Amino acid sequence: MFGFYRIAAAVPRLVLCDPEKNLRSITKLWEEACERRVAAVVFPELCLTGYTAGDLFEQERLYESQLDALRALAETSRDRRSVAIVGVALRHEERLFNCAAVIQAGRIVGIVPKTYLPNRREFYERRWFVSAREALGDTITLFGAEIPFGNDLLFDAGGEFPFGVEICEDLWAPTPVSNALAIGGARVVFNLSASNELVSKADYRLELVRTQSARLVCAYAYASSGIGESGTDTVFGGDSIIAEYGSVLARGERFFAEDTLITAEIDVQRLGALRRVEGSFYDVPDPGLRTVTLDAVPYPGPLTRSVDPHPFVPKASALREERCEEIIRIQSHALLRRMEAARSEKALIGVSGGLDSTLALLSSWRAFEIAQKDPSDIIAVTMPGPGTSTHTCTNAHDLCQRLGVTCREIPIADLVNAQLKAIGHDPDIHDVTYENVQARIRTSILMNLANQEGGLVVGTGDLSEIALGWSTYNGDHMSMYALNAGIPKTLVRYVVEHYTARYESLRTVLEAILHTPVSPELIPTRDDRIVQETESIIGPYELHDFFLYHFLKYGASPAKIHYLATRAFADRYDAATIAKWLRVFLRRFFTQQFKRSCMPDGPKVGTIALSPRADWRMPSDADDRIWLEACDDID
Repeated sequence: MFGFYRIAAAVPRLVLCDPEKNLRSITKLWEEACERRVAAVVFPELCLTGYTAGDLFEQERLYESQLDALRALAETSRDRRSVAIVGVALRHEERLFNCAAVIQAGRIVGIVPKTYLPNRREFYERRWFVSAREALGDTITLFGAEIPFGNDLLFDAGGEFPFGVEICEDLWAPTPVSNALAIGGARVVFNLSASNELVSKADYRLELVRTQSARLVCAYAYASSGIGESGTDTVFGGDSIIAEYGSVLARGERFFAEDTLITAEIDVQRLGALRRVEGSFYDVPDPGLRTVTLDAVPYPGPLTRSVDPHPFVPKASALREERCEEIIRIQSHALLRRMEAARSEKALIGVSGGLDSTLALLSSWRAFEIAQKDPSDIIAVTMPGPGTSTHTCTNAHDLCQRLGVTCREIPIADLVNAQLKAIGHDPDIHDVTYENVQARIRTSILMNLANQEGGLVVGTGDLSEIALGWSTYNGDHMSMYALNAGIPKTLVRYVVEHYTARYESLRTVLEAILHTPVSPELIPTRDDRIVQETESIIGPYELHDFFLYHFLKYGASPAKIHYLATRAFADRYDAATIAKWLRVFLRRFFTQQFKRSCMPDGPKVGTIALSPRADWRMPSDADDRIWLEACDDID
């Protein structure tokens, strides 16, 4: 469902050179994988005999016993749609190959020989095996059947679960086999391994698997031989790892004495979409893989995978300072470069006491600090109107004073009334005209001041507002440089919190700002209290940022976005509420494109941006019908 499959990596308790006992462990783990509705499970390299059998690989008795175990494994799997990928040593054309046997529903559907054979230090595989490059045909005869054979096989179940197989050193080589497999269409790679344990090697191995999944935009499952292997000269810890697109989803415990099985759900649909939109993935020659067709593999059933409710915000606290500082550096240097190009010495910012203008002011202040410029050349303008509360106005002035920037207050009530009178609008009717007059007056003041001061108007609107069109056209929609354009609302809050932790002198005022409801303050206050809260009108920003990420990152359908959101926000919103705000997001995203088509320049900060000159090109008159109809079908 929605492209999700569950995959597994298994490490059986090995008995060296006893295929019959190893068969029992492998069968048990495969049965457990089937019970968990796993699409495919990978076992370690040469797991029927053990990787460290040495010259015993040439013993006929061991070879025959291994074939008997392989035959029994296939025959007992007739009712299993889950795929097992098992390590075996097979003879072909008078050569011995280190292989992976791919088994499903009673059949060995393909045999993949190892390509790169390590022959250094503690490894000397060429003593017994030959490389896949030396194979003299593309099939192998086994148990009376002709079976596809080679390192160029792509296994696919109905076009939905394409995967490839590589063996141990094939990943560690300068040009891994999985490169060609992924280019040829594999969205999942399984690696059967026998990687020994050395000090720090486990960390490097984990990083190798993780980064390969990122480079190839794939899921990667890795299973390595465990402690049943010979400890004569080296030790095997039984490492198992599942990664997807640079994230480690599961890792087994090493040096574990019993059979182990780790599972993780992967999003194959998302991986395919990311390959189409990320980089130059398909700009390399097609390796011409041969496709082996499988029966349909099981869907995982109810999703147990954790779904991040805040995909724009880094999770690990250790990354907080580094990530926030990187965002601030991007903003600061972008602003300095634009001011240099525009030959502007001053920056003008409309400061409301809200989150967005606070971040724009803070990052401008940091930019001036980096360039050793006088912060008084930042002109922060407060423009209180009918909807401005004393609380936000006080916060704005307090922040400006603490930063040492120039603060100017220009009340706009009289200008608003004059404008409303000029167009014949009743000032007691607080409609969109009433609101937009204020926004455009504020922008006009900033632009005129910029001319007067020879400065640059810094925009404060964030990525979430740009996506929803939550701005007044040619009002707060416009600036000379949109500094926050690449930062969604959830991340704006996160970065302001970072400033709070970093600067003790700013903590009190920034905490007050962080605890203020998000509001444009365009409707008159009631008893000096904000009455217009943005999230009660258009919905929670954390939901909209979630929708935005999955809609833009890989083109997820409304049904899939809703499915993921109900799991990510299970403790906060019910399915009906999520569906309601998803409709709002889609309707506003489509109808407000005309504002994005002429938005100002602004720096891209993360992987998602909406500039019409960079990331997002969309006609302003695209129809939203089919997306909204899809919302109607959501249960």
